Formats: sequence, structure tokens, C-alpha cells
Amino acid sequence: MPRALTSWFWAIRPFSLPASVVPVLVGTALAFRDGYFDGWRFVLTLVGSLLVQIGTNLVDEYTDHQIAGSHGKLLAPYKVIALGLLSPQAVRAGAALSLGVATALGLYLVFITSWSLMYFCGASLIVAYSYSAGPLPLGNVGLGQPLVFIFMGLLMVMATYYVQTTTLTSQSLLAALPVACLVTGILVVNDLRDIDEDRQMGKITSVSRFGAEFGRLMFLLLIAGAYIAVLLWVVAKPGQFPLLLVLLALPKAWSTTGLIRSGGTRASLNQALRGSAQLHLQFGIFMALGLMISRFLPIPF
Repeated sequence: MPRALTSWFWAIRPFSLPASVVPVLVGTALAFRDGYFDGWRFVLTLVGSLLVQIGTNLVDEYTDHQIAGSHGKLLAPYKVIALGLLSPQAVRAGAALSLGVATALGLYLVFITSWSLMYFCGASLIVAYSYSAGPLPLGNVGLGQPLVFIFMGLLMVMATYYVQTTTLTSQSLLAALPVACLVTGILVVNDLRDIDEDRQMGKITSVSRFGAEFGRLMFLLLIAGAYIAVLLWVVAKPGQFPLLLVLLALPKAWSTTGLIRSGGTRASLNQALRGSAQLHLQFGIFMALGLMISRFLPIPF
């Protein structure tokens, strides 16, 4: 692979992209269960979600490089500016292009569905930029986890369902809850790994404020919350029993929580970070499959 492509590959942080794929899969699968599916809308939603994630990653890379004192941080492979792989101007242009195309796709989806979708699209773009940029980056003042829970969990699943159906239901919120828990869990592990750096840089997260033990407990509660939400849904609506496919992701949940409980080194927390992302993806795929299978069952859902 040419060096330029390799550099951009790392810059977009591909390991983070499943976080923008899972909500679209789950929201679309729920719509399919309810008798709605438009392949074109699915593709546009998925591409738009990925572009917002990529744009957010590039904005974070650009702004992190500009912060005084950030040059002493450990250099991950995706720190393409500090490693000299891409210029700040190139990364800034990439962010603008990603968010610009995402905006165009969002406007088209608004045009073919409803103007109500505009509120979600506009708010998502604002948060994507403001998370790590602007005069008061939202991710640096303790708002990272609630914003991820709301925008990359609850609202993304519900907006995807809305794109397919032009309506919202209480079950779209139920489907969004476990997704929101698990994607927030990824950020908690990231904050656990970076706790010392965040404190040195003055970045406020729940983990840097309340300590690593609080972060470990929060991660465990989020994982438990995802499974409990699905189990309660199945108990209330037995026709949803194919959702129990998510239990197949338990081995990954167990191994990842084991890494978290052990405290561990930065290397082990890097493993836990990969594990939490893989758990989110596995859980999301199994949940989407369960929702689609339930459409064909004679038991009411």
C-alpha cells in the first residue's frame, strides 16, 4: 500500500469505525423487523455515519496536535501529524471534506424523509466538531461520555430507524439502550488508559476526576446494563427471544472485563480497548440478526 494511503488509513482510526456502524445496523434491523427496509437509505445512512466518525477523528487529531504540551504524549500509530506522516493542513482538509460530504448526505436524507431529521443531523455535526475543537472542547470538560451515550447510542439508532420508517417507537429507544451502553464503555476504557495523560493535560473525564476504580466500576455497570436491557426486553416481549443471540458475545465481555478488573498496564488496557470495541461490534451484529429473525416468527413481538 502506498505510504499516503497508509497514512490516511491510520488517520481515520479504522479501529474506531465499528462504533458508527453498529447503531445503523441495529436501527435498520429494527425497521426491517417492523416491515420497512430501503437499501438506498441504509447505504446513505451508513456512509454518513462513517464520515461523521472519520471527521470527528480527524478534527481530534488536528486539534490535539495544536495543543501546547501535547507533544509529550505517547505516539500511537494514528498520530499521523506528530509522526510526520501527514501535514496539519492535510488533516484539517480531510476533516472538512468528511464533515462536508456527511452534511450533504444528511440534507438529502432530510429531503426524502422529513425536516424533523434536520435537528438530529445538525446537532450531530455540531457535536462532532465541538467534541475536540472550538473554544471549549466538549470532550475535555467531562461531557464526553454523556455525549457518546446520547449521540452514538440513543439518537443514532433512533435516527436510523426514523430514516427507514419516518416514525419513532418506544422499541427504537429500547433497541438503542444496549448500543449506547457498549459504545460508552469503549470511551471509558480509553479514559482509563489515558488517565495520567488527561490529568497532566487538564482534560476532565469522569475517570480523571473520580479515579480508575470509578472507571472500572462504570465499565462493568455499562456492560451489565446492555445485557440487562436485552433480557428485560425479551421477558416483556417473548417474540423477541432471538435477541438472546447477544449471549454469544459473552466470552468477549468476560475477557474484556477481566482485563479491566485487573487494573493492568497501559499495554493491557490497550488490549481491553480493542476488546471493548470488538464486544460492541459482536453484540451489535448478534442483536441485529436477532431483530431480523424475529420478523419471521409467529410469536407477536
